[in-house]
Amino acid sequence: MAYELVCLGNPLLDLQVEVDEDYLKKYELKANDAILVEEKHLKIYEEVLNKPGLRLLAGGAAQNTARGAQYILPENSVVYFGSVGKDTYADKLREANKQYGLRTEYQVQENIPTGKCAALITGVHRSLVTDLAAANHFTPDHLDKPENWKLVENAKFFYIGGFHITVSPDAIEKLGKHAAETNKALTLNFSAPFIPQFFKDALDRVLPYVDYVIANESEAASYAESHGLKVDPTDIAGIAKEIAKLPKVNSQRKRTVIFTHGVEPTVSVTYDPSADSFSVEEFKVHELESSKIADTNGAGDAFASGFVAGLVQGKSFSQSIDQGHWAAALSIQEIGPAFPFPKKTYSA
Repeated sequence: MAYELVCLGNPLLDLQVEVDEDYLKKYELKANDAILVEEKHLKIYEEVLNKPGLRLLAGGAAQNTARGAQYILPENSVVYFGSVGKDTYADKLREANKQYGLRTEYQVQENIPTGKCAALITGVHRSLVTDLAAANHFTPDHLDKPENWKLVENAKFFYIGGFHITVSPDAIEKLGKHAAETNKALTLNFSAPFIPQFFKDALDRVLPYVDYVIANESEAASYAESHGLKVDPTDIAGIAKEIAKLPKVNSQRKRTVIFTHGVEPTVSVTYDPSADSFSVEEFKVHELESSKIADTNGAGDAFASGFVAGLVQGKSFSQSIDQGHWAAALSIQEIGPAFPFPKKTYSA
């Protein structure tokens, strides 16, 4: 059976620990944010190793989504590409993915350690501080290996984590060109506000290949600011329209922009260039009692997993969105970016 979904991203080992707000202030960090590590943050990794309650979890946004999609889909449905070190941390990632049945085709760096992410939890919020390490050294020629390119050719859907824009826009463009030429669907998640803010040119370079854009309200506002949009930064439908109508390589598919908004309804905008018109929809999220929420880290990745799995399954757009909401609600009842076992099954 062909692997219908190919995912590309930055594999990381998450060091998840609870901290107080003073700890965030100490390192000038924000709740519900994600940044790449700077020198002033390097001590965090040493400090969290000695904190009580530390959990080591398989992470990396796109890898979380790939695991979640494989959780929902039949066996041998998802393959994930990324770069890791030759170390025990990479082994831990492989073990976690094996539990879900996710196939990984890592590019292995001999002398660079596996990337890590300090997931600093304050209540139901999380602040992510990432040291990409080996993940930062993924190269497009890994995709060119005959056995790997065969997986790309056999796939019907592609999912790219926005964090990979900081690593290899060339690899994203390679997959994007293939998807456009073969009329396959490609989904890109903005992943964090700093992507449109500090990697604007690289994002703009890959967007013409994207059929589905996924982001949250903070990432939408960051895009609006960095691109000088004359739209209220809180008007997510207005921002979505601006992105939806951007130039697109594959004219056979309309672009759809999906903005999640916490417990507020998810907004989608699809642009029809032939009529120069927009279709705007709202979708309620799945309600969940606050007492059932264990950890919101990875909620956005879980939503993406349910959505792209729906595309692979041939579900309608609205069903795919709803399955994304279901997956997010399921995941935030677990510790870390995870799903419960025995497996739960989505029903509309």
